[in-house]
Amino acid sequence: MAMVDAAASPIASLSGVGKRFGGVAALTDIDLDLFRGQVHGLVGANGAGKSTLGRIIGGIVQRDAGDMLVEGEPVMGRWTPKDALGRGIAMIQQELALVPAMSVAENVFLGLETTRHGVLVGDLDERYRKLEDWCGFGIDPKVEVRELPIAERQKVEIMRALARESRLLIMDEPTSALTRNEAENLHEIVLRLKREGTGIVYVSHFLDMVLDVTDVVTVLRNGILIRTGPSSEETSDTLVEAMTGTSLELSFPRRPPRPTEETPTVLEVRDLTVGSAVREVSLTVRRGEIVGIAGLVGSGRSELLRAIFGADKPTAGSIELEGRAMHGKSTRDAAREGMAMIPEDRRAQGLVMTMSVKENVSLPHMASVSRWSIISRRVEIPKVQETLDTIGVVPPNVNGDLRTLSGGNQQKVLFSKWLFGSPSVILLDEPTRGVDVASKRAIYRSIVDTAERGIGVLLVSSEFEEVLELSHRVYVMHKGKFVREFDPTQIDHDELTRAAFNLEIEGSAMAEMAG
Repeated sequence: MAMVDAAASPIASLSGVGKRFGGVAALTDIDLDLFRGQVHGLVGANGAGKSTLGRIIGGIVQRDAGDMLVEGEPVMGRWTPKDALGRGIAMIQQELALVPAMSVAENVFLGLETTRHGVLVGDLDERYRKLEDWCGFGIDPKVEVRELPIAERQKVEIMRALARESRLLIMDEPTSALTRNEAENLHEIVLRLKREGTGIVYVSHFLDMVLDVTDVVTVLRNGILIRTGPSSEETSDTLVEAMTGTSLELSFPRRPPRPTEETPTVLEVRDLTVGSAVREVSLTVRRGEIVGIAGLVGSGRSELLRAIFGADKPTAGSIELEGRAMHGKSTRDAAREGMAMIPEDRRAQGLVMTMSVKENVSLPHMASVSRWSIISRRVEIPKVQETLDTIGVVPPNVNGDLRTLSGGNQQKVLFSKWLFGSPSVILLDEPTRGVDVASKRAIYRSIVDTAERGIGVLLVSSEFEEVLELSHRVYVMHKGKFVREFDPTQIDHDELTRAAFNLEIEGSAMAEMAG
């Protein structure tokens, strides 16, 4: 545990803090002290209140009860993000809050521009270069944020917070879209900030990373603080037990039976090309088969799924769904003909946050719950409720406000949206991004159940263990191409990682050239 001067006062201190959303208690009687030069972890299952607590400190959500001190001064009245920034508190939110049409540099320094008589002055590029030299993310400052994949956007959000030179930095799932190497780079930044005296609140579902980088860890369960103590005295197992009240290991369900050569093919892709992102990719998915795609961030996995679903237009190749040509069709056509997709960014691409849970789930299936263009609530509500109960959405309230659900339960609603119908094939892009151990288990079970219903599954995940443990076959993607195909029962994590970096193939090519 980092040594904190016993006489030092906290940057922020919470006493008896509570928060309710409607009739649901999100936080109850929370006491917490946050110090300079200390990395403080917050862990808990989805819905435990971690993000809500961080947002209260950052001024995004207002507490309903309790007291809060910042630098020893009471926070009175409404506490806003502007107030928090003015007092040296910045937050990196799990759901990114960037301006898509602005450049990277403009987003990073938004609100920090130097002006004279209302006119921008100063060299934004020079300020960005100094920050980039410090953090080493390697992002072009002039590119518009909407052109970046989600992992790069997360780095921009991190740089945006760093630019504010905060005394307290709240990081909510900062590594959820990053590779392990990128996460390790971020942890180096966290440790440098700590040495410079910055306090860090680190919220994450990756318990091994929490234990690696934090000095102190607080466990929340159902909005109640279970304990706070030195990270050195915890293990992943003890944290999970405190989070859930029981011993809960991350285990995978048994795969469904492997399809045979006689099993009908539901999806066939031939020589698909999407600009320079995807090049001459061919694959098949049979009924009830789980096919994994492994690769590094930027290898073209998401672009491939988007092209198959009709979100991006291929420049060459063909796509067939149960023998029907899909090339050139829209996402609406794909959904109508029996294809479903869960995108990696659930809020921006998968859900309508201003609609209720029920409206989100039934939205693509209006024809099945309507008569003469009028929605039948007697049909819709029981079907939505059954789907929510099956996948384990908490709370399973069909009329619930989607915005008040945890990230893991929002992801479950997104699954419910597509499993409400009966697709022939479902495309999954990072389906467990930003969810806890218990939610991961529920999603894994849903993936296997989906395949057992005869639905083909195409799974993209940066967590190679998921690909290996759930899939019947695994394609490995590198720089827009498939470079290997594996039986996942015959390889291990290290071999899959080497293939993702294309080390074996490049090594063989170099040997041939040398010969």
